[in-house]
Amino acid sequence: MTSLRRWAEQKTDATALTLIDAGGIVQTRTWRELDERAGRIARWLIGQGLQAGDNIGLVMENNLALFDVAWAARRAGLYYTPVNIHLTGREAGYVLSDCGARAVFTTPAMAGLTRDILRTAADAALPAYVMEGEAEGLAALEPLLASVDMADELPPRPVGRDLLYSSGTTGLPKGIRRAMVPYERRLEPEPELESWRRTYGFDEHTVYLSPAPFYHAAPLRYMMRTTEVGGRNIAMRKFDPQVALQAIQDFRVTHSQWVPTMFVRMLDLPEEERARYDLSSLKVAIHAAAPCPVHVKRQIIDWFGPVVYEYYAGSESAGITSINSENWLAHPGSVGQAILGKVRILDDDGNELAPGDVGNVYFSDGPRFEYHNDPEKTRKAYNDKGWATYGDLGHLDAEGYLYLSDRRVDLILSGGVNIYPAEIENALIQHPAVADVAVIGAPDAEFGESVLAVVQLHDGYEGDAAMAETLAAHCREQLAGLKVPRVFVFDHPLPRLESGKLLRRRLKDHFRDHAVGGHVVRPARRAAN
Repeated sequence: MTSLRRWAEQKTDATALTLIDAGGIVQTRTWRELDERAGRIARWLIGQGLQAGDNIGLVMENNLALFDVAWAARRAGLYYTPVNIHLTGREAGYVLSDCGARAVFTTPAMAGLTRDILRTAADAALPAYVMEGEAEGLAALEPLLASVDMADELPPRPVGRDLLYSSGTTGLPKGIRRAMVPYERRLEPEPELESWRRTYGFDEHTVYLSPAPFYHAAPLRYMMRTTEVGGRNIAMRKFDPQVALQAIQDFRVTHSQWVPTMFVRMLDLPEEERARYDLSSLKVAIHAAAPCPVHVKRQIIDWFGPVVYEYYAGSESAGITSINSENWLAHPGSVGQAILGKVRILDDDGNELAPGDVGNVYFSDGPRFEYHNDPEKTRKAYNDKGWATYGDLGHLDAEGYLYLSDRRVDLILSGGVNIYPAEIENALIQHPAVADVAVIGAPDAEFGESVLAVVQLHDGYEGDAAMAETLAAHCREQLAGLKVPRVFVFDHPLPRLESGKLLRRRLKDHFRDHAVGGHVVRPARRAAN
């Protein structure tokens, strides 16, 4: 018996999943419905010949059908890969090709992107199925499920899990693969789930609000875990500050997770508007994904109360730290103490450093992972003791609280989304006007950082507003909108060594300490992530 089946027997017609938007409830799943759909889809997948360890892709907006398939994949012993729906067809096609997807599942709203993916994917014959309706050129899944015999026993397979993609230093996304739990241990809680439950108090009485896209690691995993422990999920189709606050009041939300951009948007509401909502049910408000300005966090604690938690982790789940409101106020700027694994601060030779000394942040005793199809990147993530790093710098204080000095050398964190400069630079350098380019994150009051491009043009080209718009349009043809530079600077030198290595830190320091200037381009509309 799976955890979902157990809760379905206990809670049956109670609501397990709810999707909302500004108009109210959009979709629901009772425990019985979720269990039945997961079992039916799992049997159908196995009937299609998918073997344990195979992968399926999910190209969906925030739609509860994603969880039908995710829970089916767990039962069928499959990896499942949700795709960022803001990627281009080429970018998303790379992800599905790299993970070896045997099938892709989508919705009518994402049918256009799915068709673009199929045109660019390495496997042109990749089967694609549409759920929650129909779409031209794609097979409707519901009629195919009707013939499934629910009396057929599912074979004893390992517990399937996600295989998520995050950008690599080359700009190409890399899959993060973790071992499946053997069938014999399917009811044993994993260490990551146990540390999460112990730290934040998730249980069968939890009502969890998820305001973020399902294709991100934290929203997806937190919703799956909430179901696993018998709690109820309230998910938002798209973040809206007033809808989120209304949801806390109406559904008596106990737990929630945010990124700092969402805090900023809620704090921007007029005081009288914020005072309208009863948030007294909220026990835990978790945030991560991007640095939260100290003044913003203090305001949220003042408003929400001492229920705010922050954690430091990665999609790799090699280790996690966490800090509550009380400890953060005593250790401002810290990301907490380890709740999964043990934090180690090492110098470049692998020696452990004393408290206060900045070095490379490693975790020992955490879960193992590997980068899919990239053994060299996997090797670099571990040292000779088997300790893993996310690539960040930081230090521990005398009490074991971790402080980060740099969120990876080149990484741009904008509104909770990881953006790597190399991919943007590779796109810009292809434009005939561009002689050299560097992309960095510039301070942004709302998103934490925004993408800034420092461009040197070939002779004969003018670095003006029209050129900025031209280069932005060039980027939009190749990149997701969130990766397109917001600001272009044409009159700043690019600091390089004789070897050609860019001193990116020097640029970041300059634009952190000086007014940016440059030419601002019109951004694409974007949701909080």
